[in-house]
This record gives sequence, structure tokens and C-alpha cells, in this order.
Amino acid sequence: MLDAARAKARRGELRISVPIGYVWHREIGLGFDPDLRIQEVVRLIFARFRELGSARQVFLSMLAEQVHFPRPSDGKKLIAFEWTPIRYRNVISVLKNPFYAGAYAYGKGEKRTEIVDGRARKSYGHRKPLEEWEVLLKDHHDGYIDWAEFERNQKQLAVNAYGKVGGVKSGRGGRALLAGLLSCGRCGRHLMVSYSGRPPGQPVYRCERPNQMLGLPRCFTFGGLRVDAAVARELLRAVEPMAVEAAVEAERRYMEARGEKQRIVELELQQARYEASLAERRYAQLEKCWEAALRRVETCQARLEAVQRPEPAVVPPDFTGLANDLGAAWNAPGVTMRTRQRLLRALVTDIIADVDDATREVVLTIHWRGGQHSPLRVRKPKSGEHGCRTPEEALAVMRSMATRWSDEDIAASLNRMGMPTGHGKTWTAHRVSSVRRVNGIHAYRSAEKNSEWLTMSEAAATLGVTHHRIRRLIKEGSLPAEQVVPGAPYQIRAADLQHERVAAAIGRTSRPCRIDHKNQLLMFTDT
Repeated sequence: MLDAARAKARRGELRISVPIGYVWHREIGLGFDPDLRIQEVVRLIFARFRELGSARQVFLSMLAEQVHFPRPSDGKKLIAFEWTPIRYRNVISVLKNPFYAGAYAYGKGEKRTEIVDGRARKSYGHRKPLEEWEVLLKDHHDGYIDWAEFERNQKQLAVNAYGKVGGVKSGRGGRALLAGLLSCGRCGRHLMVSYSGRPPGQPVYRCERPNQMLGLPRCFTFGGLRVDAAVARELLRAVEPMAVEAAVEAERRYMEARGEKQRIVELELQQARYEASLAERRYAQLEKCWEAALRRVETCQARLEAVQRPEPAVVPPDFTGLANDLGAAWNAPGVTMRTRQRLLRALVTDIIADVDDATREVVLTIHWRGGQHSPLRVRKPKSGEHGCRTPEEALAVMRSMATRWSDEDIAASLNRMGMPTGHGKTWTAHRVSSVRRVNGIHAYRSAEKNSEWLTMSEAAATLGVTHHRIRRLIKEGSLPAEQVVPGAPYQIRAADLQHERVAAAIGRTSRPCRIDHKNQLLMFTDT
């Protein structure tokens, strides 16, 4: 009888137990489950895995959206289901089952016999490798995915296994962009990531395996901040020609995701209404079940309304704007390191790293998907050099203003020009003074100041007018003034205050001191 079952299985006619999403029809045989809600949740798992590339991330995203998965409530008959919050085992079982790829499989397990205490003991349910299955018929029935996608999914799940050899790992987050991608150009081993400095620390890439395993010196070590930034710039430069197409595709996927979410909730609401109407007809026996079904209908209705009515404060993403400024999209606060790693791994297979000690440069060879290679050299910082240095533009402003202006004026000018400190803070007189001392910039001393140049306040006091009047004279060109850099305080030569046009402008008292424009008629005359 077992031989007959095997012969029937080889023809694909043996009615074996099928996974959720399939049923045996009496007339047409094997086919999709007619319950559209079951079909949608199975398709959603595969769609999310194409997008995220990780079974756990698929589970977390669906759990956050309160997606439910059917659980049989009648044993192995698979006729009645209970919808419960999705679990990780639901996701991984769907992704690893070849039945969803249209393949008919039989003989996937085996029994084993071992001697225990002198007696033979049999154990069942030991899974065999795919190559050793007794029957595997591809394209046997309609699948939720094709066989090629199933093989890609299995390969991705295999390389995602942490700590196992098999290729580049999926993006796991952290603070290092290139974790798992870098290989040593000298020994060929993968580089390890460590963190140094104050918590949370800065990433450092090092070839540690020779030292750990063989006691040999490390091949090299280099900091990760500059290398990560350089590779990110190279990545953005490579995808810039496709930015518009990528923005359109991102918008399409965004709308599809919203549509899928709404579709799932609509099907759940439809089933809840059906169960409520069924419980109503059985009200005499199942009053509590009817009340629970009605509460479920109200909950599903509220969820559907929330999906259909977006919050006013939430603005839909501007994908076209992101295409015009890829750097802003890459560094946006809402973009996680895991997302950046996934984008990088979608375009890069691996990166070979080495250090040129003669030029103190990190030499990278980026291997792009498709066979292209691009070299990249990143300068290593000198001893004591760090990434919080004062910008050169700010130092240039200090050197220009230090001989004539106080530290308070310099700090105010730098803040107006939007130049932060090396730590990204605003300037104060104390910070300006500290930076000047470190860089050897001579301080402002009021004793050295002569009467040749005046500030706007001093000029106003000399002429006996307000600051507003002096500023108007400067804007209309009656009073010459200079600025070291745009945004810096005005410098007025004392001799210019005695000019005739300045005296004439100061003497105008019959009407407000305004800038004269061509073809402008006066409402008031001087007579």
C-alpha cells in the first residue's frame, strides 16, 4: 500500500496535507483557498520579504500593522480558522515552504534508527535536504511565487544566518555602514567592527582574525567615519542618474503599501461582519459570541477609517524633492542605518580594503553588482586630528575680524552667517577666544584702536543720530561703509562723516530719510 501511495505521489495525484492558502477542491483538485483574506495575507508576506529581505523584519512590520494570520481550529482538516496576531513561525514557514512556489513535494522527512541501551529505537520527522526528497514536481499547481523567487528567498534566508559562512549578511543596523562588506586586501578575511572613544563610540574597522586565530600582527586598522562617508558619497553619485526613476518607483511602492494595508483591513472587516451576522442568527444560544463579534466589527471599522483618513499633520513624502537632493534623503533623521545598509547591499557585493602607509590613505575597491569596479582612496587622519575641527571658513572670518572687532562681535557675525562650531554649536565670545588662542590669531585690544575707523554705534554717537539713521545712510549710498565678510558689522571711516552729502542727508528733517528711487513722485516737498 505504501508503494501505491508513492507511485501516486510521483504522478502528483496523492492528496497530501497542504499548507494554509491551498485547498483540495472536489471537482478541480488542488487550488487556492477561496477565502480572499487568506490569499492576501500570504501574498503580503512574500511582498514584504522582497522589500525588506529579512524574515524577522517582515514579522515586525506586519505585527506593527496588527496583521492577523489564520490558525486552524479543527485540527488537520483546515476548514475552520481562528485569526490571531501573526507570529514569526507563520512568516518563516510560508517563506520556506516550496508548495507556495507551485512545487509538489513528498518524502521530505525520514526515520532514523539508533541503538540506545542495547535496543533499537526509531525516531521520525527528521528533515532531509531538498536534493534527497523522494518527489519534487515543479510547476505542479498555481503558486503564489515562481520557483526562481523561491530559490532567491532560500539563498537570502541562508546568508542572513548570523555567524555562518555563506556570503554578505543583510543589514543588521548598528552604527557602521560597511559592517559585513569589507574584506582585507592582504589576507582576504572579513574586517571586524569595534567601537572606540566615549559611548556610544566611533566605529573602527580592523583585520583582527590573524591576531585572534594565529597570534600574528593585525594587517591594519582604520577609523570608520571618513570611510563610511566616502562610500556613501560614491553610492549617491552612482545612483544620481536614476534618481527620478527611483523616486517614481518609491512613490508607486508607497501607494501600493497603503493599498495593501487598506485591503487587509477591508477583508478583516468583511469577515467580522459575516461572523457578526452569523452570531446574530444564533443569538439564542450564543449571545456572548454575538457581542464579541459586534465589538470586533467596531474595532475593524475604526481601523479601516484610520487607514482611509490620513492624519492632517502627516504630509505625504515628497519623492520628487528627494530625487533632487539625494544627500538630504540619505541623511534624513527618519532613515535608519539598517535602511542605508540595505540600499548599499542592493548595489554593492563587497569592498576590498587596504592601507597605503606611504601616503596614509585607505585604499578601497568597490565591487558593484554587474561586474563593475571602482577604486576609492580616503585620507587617514593624522595623530590628534579629529572630525570636530573648526571649519576653515570660520577661521578665515576670525582672522579678518580679529584686528578690528571684539570676540562678541565675531561670535555674533559667525552666528548670523550660519557657521557653527566644530561640534555644531553656536558661537560665544568664550568659544571664539579659545579658538583664536589655539590657532594663533591675535586678540582684539581696544587700546590698539585708533580713530580712523568707527563702528556704527560710534558713528551714530558722533553725528548725534540713531543707529537706524546711520543704517539708512549706508543703504542709500550716502555714507560709505565696509564689511570684512557679508554679515559682519559695518566699518565706517571717520573722515567720511565730514562729507557734504552726509551732512546734507543728516540735515533733512522735513520728511523721513528714505531711499530715493527713480521715477518716484514725492508726496511732500522740501518747500
